[in-house]
Amino acid sequence: MIATLAPVGALLLSVALLLTGNGLQGTLLPVRANLENFGALSIGVLGSAYYIGFVAGCILTPKLIRRVGHIRLFTAMVAVASAIPLAHAMLVGSLPWWLLRVMTGICMAGLYLIIESWLNERATPENRGLVFTTYTTVNFSVITLGQMLMLADDPLRFHLFSLASILVSLAAVPVALTRSPQPAPISSARLSLRKLYRVSPVGVAGVLTVGLANGAFWGMAPAFAAQAGLSVPQIAWFMSATVVGGALAQWPFGRLSDRMDRRRTILIACALACLAALLVIATALAMPALMIGAAFLFGIFAFPVYALSVAHTNDMAKDVDFVAVAGGLLLINGAGSVIGPAVAGVAMDRFGPLGLFGFTALIHAAMAGFALYRMRQRAAPPQDQKADFVPMPSTAPVRADLDPRADETAGPPDRSAG
Repeated sequence: MIATLAPVGALLLSVALLLTGNGLQGTLLPVRANLENFGALSIGVLGSAYYIGFVAGCILTPKLIRRVGHIRLFTAMVAVASAIPLAHAMLVGSLPWWLLRVMTGICMAGLYLIIESWLNERATPENRGLVFTTYTTVNFSVITLGQMLMLADDPLRFHLFSLASILVSLAAVPVALTRSPQPAPISSARLSLRKLYRVSPVGVAGVLTVGLANGAFWGMAPAFAAQAGLSVPQIAWFMSATVVGGALAQWPFGRLSDRMDRRRTILIACALACLAALLVIATALAMPALMIGAAFLFGIFAFPVYALSVAHTNDMAKDVDFVAVAGGLLLINGAGSVIGPAVAGVAMDRFGPLGLFGFTALIHAAMAGFALYRMRQRAAPPQDQKADFVPMPSTAPVRADLDPRADETAGPPDRSAG
């Protein structure tokens, strides 16, 4: 195992540093914004701004790589991304922070794309599964670590912003020193979203649900927890518990979905995520100390829905390029992630902090109802035609190339540059 991962060790270390710094920022900014009395809608726009930048970065990065190359672009984006946390600390205000979050989204998308394309180039059919699993494990682990770094200092001080900047800056070192040759320029696959919906209505609706609900969670949950009365250490535990729950639930839900109609598993996960969101509301009203346990349950049921939706779409798309399908689903997920935080911010302004989990409960309930409706409209694919489930958080389109299921795709590719 060590010999297999050694050639990509530097890249995995860069991923770990990037995601730790980005995870810290993702919790720090809503908490600080709440302390600065930004207002729920303003904090929601802050979350949406990151995903606007992320989607834009996924579109722009392949063109920039073809112009300047992987290492130069990686260095430039790390420089910008590491400066931004310091700018947040110096320019405290809604408008500057919105613009800075757009820039962070662009940079993080580009950095993910570069590292994932590099990992994909270094992986072979024999070790791709191990590389992908390790990469996914690193994702979940260091995002949790990033949340816990909130315990290091007071969010009103400069130090946490500096720490986020340091972590992102250090991510450039392993890539700069690696002896691995640069990968080929990134190409992106395109697929009509209307065609993708015809292929798998539940899959498309599922990733949209994840974008709306989880995008709202990442953008607004730290502010929600603060307004519900949790201290900064408790907020860190609240966010970490959700991520840990989501990580632990990936394989159990995946194995369950391999044994039954995946739409039924999506229905179960969404229905239970709805109940868990309502439990978060109940604990916030009655016993805020129990919110951390409720958040753990919410992560268990809400976070696997993305991978389940991708797996179900691949079950239904045997004659469509895997990478084109994954790219289309990520675009839909990104669109939902742009809309979700802003809508949740409106809900919190209208109904108070409990509006966040009221919104996520409503979204998951609607998805459960839609999955039930579709199960009555079309039969599930035969068991022997189902794709293997692979646990995955959503990051960048190149992840689809790295996914071991890409090697098993039947049918002609449908790829275009740009």
